[in-house]
Amino acid sequence: MTAAFPETDRASEEAGRLAEAFSAAFDLVVFDWDGTLVDSTGAITESIRGAAADLGLAIPTREQASHVIGLGLHDALRLAVPDLSVERLPAFVERYRFHFLKRDQNFLPFEGVSDLLAELNGSRQWVAIATGKSRVGLNRGLEQMGWQRRFITTRCADEGRPKPDPWMLLDICEELGVSPARAVMIGDTTHDLGMARDAGAASVAVTYGAHPHAELDAFGATAIVHSVTQLRDWLVPRLRVSGEGVAE
Repeated sequence: MTAAFPETDRASEEAGRLAEAFSAAFDLVVFDWDGTLVDSTGAITESIRGAAADLGLAIPTREQASHVIGLGLHDALRLAVPDLSVERLPAFVERYRFHFLKRDQNFLPFEGVSDLLAELNGSRQWVAIATGKSRVGLNRGLEQMGWQRRFITTRCADEGRPKPDPWMLLDICEELGVSPARAVMIGDTTHDLGMARDAGAASVAVTYGAHPHAELDAFGATAIVHSVTQLRDWLVPRLRVSGEGVAE
């Protein structure tokens, strides 16, 4: 059963009402990056569309382009730009990066994210990242946000099998010695939810990112939230702190 907050900011009231329904204590919190922690989905969408236009390819709709956010690059382009040939893939990637890098210096975390990460770090909670970004891209983002020390470990799509394959989440759990059943994946796409489901982990869908509420709801997340405030109020009471997480 999915717990869904109302689309208001009465998160504390709802968290209290649902406290008995969700008694699990999680040892590990794993975040997606784009559209979950950082407000970057619009830039990714327009960069895909811009690269397609530059190469004279059919330009995907914004819905089509945003739906592939979170996948590995090759999987994303295969779905969003199906007439892109293998031979033109390097040129497309170059144009995508051109458009994306013009925008990424202006990215900001969603309101409340920095405070939530600081709170989790302050309680020495294990916090990780599983993202469709490349390692180079994630490292650049961590530096831009000043979050290099916020996460105990991270996984990227170019290091193994990308979402929705469960590899990233399972590999994080194996590294930390945590059962997937004691982990919760937080993301804005059905790719995140599918990865969590196939890994045997809980999941929280945030509706302020790439995929629409209806798609997330149909995928059967453990909970659905509409703001970082609601996420915090659902998450924090359900954490079992290891005492070995990343210190402030």
